[in-house]
Order: sequence, then C-alpha cells, then structure tokens
Amino acid sequence: MSKDKPSIVLVHGAWADATSWQHVIPLLQQAGYTVTAVQNPLTSLPDDVATTKRVIDAQEGPVVAVGHSYGGAVITGAADGNPQVKALVYIAGWALGPGESVGQLIDKFPPPPLATAIVADTAGFLYIDRERFHEVFAKDVSPVEAQVLAVTQKPPASLAFGQSLDSAAWKTIPSWYLVSQEDQAINPDLQRFMAERIGAKTTEIKASHVAYISHPREVANLILEAATSAVTAEVAVK
Repeated sequence: MSKDKPSIVLVHGAWADATSWQHVIPLLQQAGYTVTAVQNPLTSLPDDVATTKRVIDAQEGPVVAVGHSYGGAVITGAADGNPQVKALVYIAGWALGPGESVGQLIDKFPPPPLATAIVADTAGFLYIDRERFHEVFAKDVSPVEAQVLAVTQKPPASLAFGQSLDSAAWKTIPSWYLVSQEDQAINPDLQRFMAERIGAKTTEIKASHVAYISHPREVANLILEAATSAVTAEVAVK
C-alpha cells in the first residue's frame, strides 16, 4: 500500500459488525489504500468511541474516518481533536452535535419504519425483528444476503442512543455525507439536515439504509474522493 495515501478506517453501525464492509474493502485496497475496519462492542457510545480511537491512533500518517449510521456518531467522537484525521465520511450516518444524542435527533423528524421493528432483550440490547429486517434495514440487498444479515445482526445497547458527545470532530475536519434516499432506518430528511448542518459535501443515492452493501462502488468512490481531497489538502499545507 502507498505511504503517500491516507489510511482508511471504517466504522460499522448498529446491528452490524466490521464484516459488513466486505464489499467496500476490496475496492479501496485495489486503489492502493490501507484499510482497517473497526470491530466495535456496541455496549455504549463511550466504549465504541474509545475502541475506534485506539484504531485511529494505531494508523501511520493521515487518516480518513468513515462511519455508517451509528458509526457516524462514533467517528464524530473518536476523531475529535486528532490532527491525524483529515476527512470524515458519513454513510447515512449520525453526525451528532455536542451534547446531542441519537434519540434527540430522531424526534426532529417523523420516525422511520425501523422504529416499530425493534425489540429489546432482557439486558436492554436491541434487535430488529427478523421478519421485517429486509424491509426496514436492507430492502435493496438480495433476500439471501439480507437473511444472513438478519441472523447475524449485532445488537446495540439501548443506552447508547441516549448518550452524547462533549464535542464534535466535524467542527474542525472536512466532511462528506452520503444520503440514502430510500432509507427506512434514518429519515432521509434528517440525513439532509445533519449533512447541511455540518457543512458536508453531500451526495444522494437511491438506496436503502445499507448503501455500502447494496452500492459498494458508489460508496467506495465517495471515500476515495474524500481521501484524495485529504492528500491534496495535506500537500497544500506543507
């Protein structure tokens, strides 16, 4: 991998793990980038931020941090104050503001269908009803792959959605945002609200919540655009 290119750190969201990036990772590697996909515990927002921060700190040179869904909240915290991170990429991601939780942002717009498909276990971890998983989470993914995703879903702790960050990385780091127009998990208008608020370079795609699975090439291209911009900015500063 080229030392002239930033490392790319991929952060999964709720109900998924790092292997969910399997369609995007080869495309980024083929372009010559060092890629690391974080395995977050989903036990709390502070836990996930700390885990991701360790991965970012372990990279050599500049970093592009990419977060899908809840992973957006994670990179917002993990990259904050770290001059090593040159770009943030939100894939239908939660771009939280300081003192703001996912739960608070959800209330700003009509709730998505996902909200009625979540079931909690006795320990307060949340699952998506398997019978509705394809419909509300991964509608444009093949039925077979969606079935596997439903069976292997990694539940987040419910408390994570009520937790907030003290500060936000997007206030100082250039950001990109991909809006999923057919998202049934995060209202697309809420995505547009967050993208505009953080001043992100925004593109939209006709996709479900998991565009990085159903449209990996488009997602990889956006990440590569951010990575190229990060290198250009780094050279300009020098």
